[in-house]
Amino acid sequence: MITLNQVDTTTATLGPIRQTYAGTDEFPPMTRAYQDVSRVVRETGLLHRTPWFYILVGTAILLGFGGCVTGFILLGDSWFQLLIAAALGILFTQVAFLAHEAAHRQILASGPANFRLARVLAAIVGMSYSWWDSKHTRHHGNPNRVGKDPDIEVDTISFLDEDAQRSRGLVRWITLRQGWLFFPLLTLEGLNLHVLSVRHLASRGPVKGRWAELAMIAARFAIVLVPVFLLLPLGMAFAFMGVQLAVFGVYMGATFAPNHKGMPIIAPDAKLDFFSKQVRTSRNITGGWWATWLMGGLNYQVEHHLFPSMSRRHLARAREIVRDYCTAQNVPYTETTLLRSYGIVISYLNHVGLAARDPFDCPITAQYRRA
Repeated sequence: MITLNQVDTTTATLGPIRQTYAGTDEFPPMTRAYQDVSRVVRETGLLHRTPWFYILVGTAILLGFGGCVTGFILLGDSWFQLLIAAALGILFTQVAFLAHEAAHRQILASGPANFRLARVLAAIVGMSYSWWDSKHTRHHGNPNRVGKDPDIEVDTISFLDEDAQRSRGLVRWITLRQGWLFFPLLTLEGLNLHVLSVRHLASRGPVKGRWAELAMIAARFAIVLVPVFLLLPLGMAFAFMGVQLAVFGVYMGATFAPNHKGMPIIAPDAKLDFFSKQVRTSRNITGGWWATWLMGGLNYQVEHHLFPSMSRRHLARAREIVRDYCTAQNVPYTETTLLRSYGIVISYLNHVGLAARDPFDCPITAQYRRA
């Protein structure tokens, strides 16, 4: 595990941000850099909304759903329906990307309108917006920081050595092989997201919009499940839902995993300015326009974390500005290919998984024990 902490040379060169400032000249270099980047981004117009872009994206997704419904009706009792199921998994993931962008106020003009849209889009996916928003907000505030980023908390997969060491039973067996099992396990992630959402909405604690979300999610599952189990043979219906959930889970996980996994982990007491914290823990994926469509703009993870409300349409131009500033300030700017990022994630998870080994598994140690 790579850790940034207070005594680490990487962090030490940055220095802590002081709590009060007498004037702009007292701002640390990295804070000044972020201010400069933000000013250039604003003056270039990259924070403006792009309504026509999102209208086109939404229209394309609607046409995709229309094609799936038509194909489902025309195919009838046929195993080719599994192709429709796979297409639905892809389309639901694209809707999830739009829900993510609406939650970050990228689509509509006002915050409340964006949040309402995000809640509806999340329900279409079958997820609770209130659950996801709380989790994702904490992630953006402290990406890869131990104890504060929920995305590195253990959930079958361990992202920290200490979590791997605490694993037991079947989870320990998985942890020891978690890098190689990561993508197979993602086939269950779609179901996991649905379960976590329903569990959150059914919890006893306060949940904003609980009944509205429950109603919308219940309607969503009825609209999806009733035709499938009514019009298809039982075995084919289960296969249809299995494929749809598997494709959705793999697509979601394969999109979000390259962004931060295998990047530096920030210790709980580390002191990093906003610019360095967001850039050093994020990884971009190269590829241009096709990667942007495939990943819903999350291929520009550095820029997304620096400017969460920026439209997907503007992220490529923002990348040029941010990369130049990182070069000038000697801040590592990480980007790689999609396949290479998957290799990094698998290698990182396998390395963390080694912490789950019993110390007596070592052949030399075992030899001394027998002696």
